[in-house]
Amino acid sequence: MQKHDPILEYAEITPSTRIGTGEHGWRAKCLQRLIRLDLPVPKSVALPAATVRSIAAGHGVDAAGILDLFGDGPLVSVRPSPANPDWGGPATILNIGLNAKRHARLAETHGDSAADALYVRFVQAYAIHVARLDPDVFEEIKPEPGALREVLRLYEIETDEPFPQDPARQLSEVLRSMARAWEGTSARLLRQAKGAPPEAALGLVVQEMAQGIGQGISGSGVIQFVDPVTGLPQVTGRYLGQSQGRDALKVQEALFLTRDKRGPSLEDAAPTLFAELQGFGAICRERLREEMQIEFTIEDGRLAVLDAVKVPRSARAGLRIAVALAEDGIIPKEEAVLRVEPRALSELLHHQVDPRGPRDVIARGIAASPGAATGKLVFTSDAAQASAARGEACILVRRETAPEDIRGMHSAAAVLTERGGMTSHAAVIARGLGLPCVVGASDMRLDTRDRKLTASDGRIFREGDVVTLDGSKGEALAGVAAMLPPALDESFKLLLNWADQFRDIGIRANADTPSDAATARRFEAQGIGLCRTEHMFFEEDRLVVMREMIFADTPSDRAAALARLLPMQREDFVQLFEIMQGLPVCIRLFDPPLHEFLPHDREGLRGLAEALDRPLSEVTRRADALREVNPMLGMRGVRLGVVLPEIYDMQAQAIFEATIESARRGAPVVPEVMIPLVSARREVEMVKTRIDAVAARVRTKAKAEFDYKLGVMVETPRAALRAGEIAQHAGFLSFGTNDLTQMTYGLSRDDAGRFMNTYVQQGVYPEDPFHILDVDGVGELLLMGAERGRLTRPELTLSVCGEHGGNPESIDFCRRAGFDYVSCSPYRVPMARLAAAHLALKDRVDNS
Repeated sequence: MQKHDPILEYAEITPSTRIGTGEHGWRAKCLQRLIRLDLPVPKSVALPAATVRSIAAGHGVDAAGILDLFGDGPLVSVRPSPANPDWGGPATILNIGLNAKRHARLAETHGDSAADALYVRFVQAYAIHVARLDPDVFEEIKPEPGALREVLRLYEIETDEPFPQDPARQLSEVLRSMARAWEGTSARLLRQAKGAPPEAALGLVVQEMAQGIGQGISGSGVIQFVDPVTGLPQVTGRYLGQSQGRDALKVQEALFLTRDKRGPSLEDAAPTLFAELQGFGAICRERLREEMQIEFTIEDGRLAVLDAVKVPRSARAGLRIAVALAEDGIIPKEEAVLRVEPRALSELLHHQVDPRGPRDVIARGIAASPGAATGKLVFTSDAAQASAARGEACILVRRETAPEDIRGMHSAAAVLTERGGMTSHAAVIARGLGLPCVVGASDMRLDTRDRKLTASDGRIFREGDVVTLDGSKGEALAGVAAMLPPALDESFKLLLNWADQFRDIGIRANADTPSDAATARRFEAQGIGLCRTEHMFFEEDRLVVMREMIFADTPSDRAAALARLLPMQREDFVQLFEIMQGLPVCIRLFDPPLHEFLPHDREGLRGLAEALDRPLSEVTRRADALREVNPMLGMRGVRLGVVLPEIYDMQAQAIFEATIESARRGAPVVPEVMIPLVSARREVEMVKTRIDAVAARVRTKAKAEFDYKLGVMVETPRAALRAGEIAQHAGFLSFGTNDLTQMTYGLSRDDAGRFMNTYVQQGVYPEDPFHILDVDGVGELLLMGAERGRLTRPELTLSVCGEHGGNPESIDFCRRAGFDYVSCSPYRVPMARLAAAHLALKDRVDNS
């Protein structure tokens, strides 16, 4: 076994020095790479994390030895170098080594004003960040005649000693201060909030100063070659003459980099130096395989590269950069796919508030569904529908939503609720519809009677006032905010096509309407994994007929009402099949309890009585009789199909007639008919017998042949446990993890938000099981059901079609369990496609 050299207390960064990101930090490693590329990097010395920890613990460091590496009377800077740049670090300190003697030499070479300015700046930084003196005392001092004498006087007053003149002492104190700052409680909490582990360490880099102050062309700046928001090629940054560090980004007088009609530019002032910088950018892109932001200094016409960091970028810029690097052959397609986080795609599918614009926040809540929209406030579903009819965008505000708000949500541009969590009704439906949604905005006060919203700062917003809802950030903003359009460009499509080449599990979409199906097709889902037919009955014309069916006194009356619904259902399915063009469509038969289709207030019941021409007392009595103590465990799903078989007969007939019509139009399909909420084999046998009979009648009447698959939605623990016998009569099992989680835990998804945060914070549950699949409990039921089902029928198709279907964690579980596909809301399909590719590629690396 090869023995590595011991890690030195400090080491000059050269092409061959053993520098590691884990030991010395990202900045030290990046500088070494720049040096290996022959870029003009000032001499730099790296202190590893072990040395920095030792300094923080009170041990000394050979500061004089470090300075000796830089020659006679050097000026140096100290920069933080954690393992990850996102973790931040202490402020950089410039011009260490400046004292009266060095100041005099600078005055001879650079002039008195430049020397004074550098010294003043160093004393200020040292006083604030090293000596920890009151910033208010020192920050207001400007570099003007007499400023140096004043700042030195103030330092001596505050510390009872003159400003230190020994460069080694200065460096030693700076290193000690930065090391201890990293170990402080506030710094630790801050970086842990950014994803750093508790034991995250800090390296430090001591670098020779490249003075941006001199007689010739001198200054400092920052340059990058892509737009940080869009990712498109564009030179951005600033340059400021006679300056140091990142001053150019802080003042209005800074020059543009490229020629610009708004003002002077570096390209005009020094075209050769500008061309050299462009060359450095191209080298970094090709050799470091990344778009880099370069910090540079020019001293008397000589260019120095002080640092280079990965360009900060939005999600859309990150995707475009990754694809461009792959298309240029700089990185392989696999790496491009892995560079884009699946969850980042949600920002690209919708309009987003432009991060460069102002934000006037009036309410904050949970970012439940991404995207942003601007519209007029409305406080009822009826008002939302009226607004849509006028062609006006609106934001629907509710205390919390219920099934009767579906049409209002369809009409709204976004939804804001005072209550709720990530798995509340509003959040789940909004994600399915692709609507921006913020829930749990408890800092606002909602008055539905007077139709007004009171913000936390006391401002009142009434119906008709314009607001912007940012579902990606979980905020409501006053007025109209500048927007970025969705980024569904060729780069987006290309990356997902590459992802499809690597993933090993199917991705379908949950789609209830033609609009949903069109979205699923646009995002290249491999079919519809769940079509919830009940949503089709909430349209106004169908709702009346649906209610007539519910109030029918005899099976024949019920069948007559259903006969009126039949052509509407058939047309729904024809449209779905036509849009999906032969891709599989899995249709769940009617599921919800019937009372959901009835009015919930006396005024609505009175209107229903008039429409049905029945006494109000009779309508009220029948409505009360339909209501259940626990409707989600009552007369719903397959139980309706057993007790009121005419409903499923009508739906099966509509599906099969639509199948024949679709084939006639050139889009043949094999529909998948799914029975919901099954818990016993006999339920499946009874429904299957009737559906097979309906199929035979349709074939005979139409003189046409068609195939179909019959399967079961596994939503009860018993169905999972008895999957072996249920599979005798089913061609597929689709696990509905929403209800399966509810029944396994004995929790109501709509009510769990009241205590779920407490449960997660106190470690009762590791995560909200409605948001992240519980692989230990619910997952075990999935594994048991899958194993027992395939023991009976080896070719059994297995899938997950609950809200969990789009989560990377759930996709990983399903891949490993041998499931054929997952199904999620249309707007989560791109994320699921990319997540599945990530998982397959990482497995490939782990197994290589």
